[in-house]
Amino acid sequence: MQPLWPNPDTPLRIGTRGSPLALAQAYETRRRLMEMHGFTDDMFEIVVIKTTGDRIQNKPLREVGGKGLFTKEIEEALLGGRIDIAVHSMKDMPVDQPKGLVLDTYLPREDVRDAFLSPSYERLSDLPAGARVGTSSLRRKAQILYKRPDLQVVEFRGNVQTRLKKLEEGVADCTFLAMAGLNRLGMEEVANAPISLNEMLPAVAQGAIGIERRDGDEKVRELLIPIHDFPTGYRLEAERAYLRGLDGSCQMPIAGLAVLDDETLHIRGEILRPDGSECLAHEVSGSRDDAAELGAELARVLLADAGPYFFD
Repeated sequence: MQPLWPNPDTPLRIGTRGSPLALAQAYETRRRLMEMHGFTDDMFEIVVIKTTGDRIQNKPLREVGGKGLFTKEIEEALLGGRIDIAVHSMKDMPVDQPKGLVLDTYLPREDVRDAFLSPSYERLSDLPAGARVGTSSLRRKAQILYKRPDLQVVEFRGNVQTRLKKLEEGVADCTFLAMAGLNRLGMEEVANAPISLNEMLPAVAQGAIGIERRDGDEKVRELLIPIHDFPTGYRLEAERAYLRGLDGSCQMPIAGLAVLDDETLHIRGEILRPDGSECLAHEVSGSRDDAAELGAELARVLLADAGPYFFD
């Protein structure tokens, strides 16, 4: 028997940012709920919410507040009852939720790799000395300068379409985007090639979509449980514990990736000096049931190796 809610008169309101990628993620969430529960699309309403991060395009995010800039207004709408769930790119999410909100549903993770994009060069190693690399990510900047200190890094913000336009206009010789985003937009062909994980470890939670809800909203919780991907949940539990242990934000070059092998979880992390002059890496493994403890352990090891002034 089909549940009484949601229905066309009281649809499930899905809050999201308005970029093409954010909307694609909201539609993917809607599609999975429809397939799982037999709903129709008129039982949903997509509610676009403009965030501070969307409005500020002329400054690096680290100068104006970091990760929470892409979530604050959406979470306020969720707490205020204007939406029923919020769909987020997990790499944009702070490690702690506001009181009253829960983030415990993840969709199956996409390709975690970064993609190399350039109109003139096929791969990173082809770039000549002095070439301009466009990125707004401190992680990517530090990783590039660690491997290629002869390159220049220029600020390069905006959604996927904006960055591609800047590349066409010659603002930079190359840039990087997440393969996950390109795949979800059906634009994987714009990438010259994915970058191997040995060459560039991704951001924590890259490629993952999270669905946030109000704590205590049992109707929504029951709707979301069947679409939760448990392998992604274990991996993100470890990665976000690792990030929390590092007190991670947009102001630190941090990379991390957890991989699940049956019931064994491996998590690898890197921290880099902001100028790319040094990179520290470590990996730990253990039971998937200890995911959070493994992430915290990885953070402790790297912080001990780094000492007190590593990120200065």
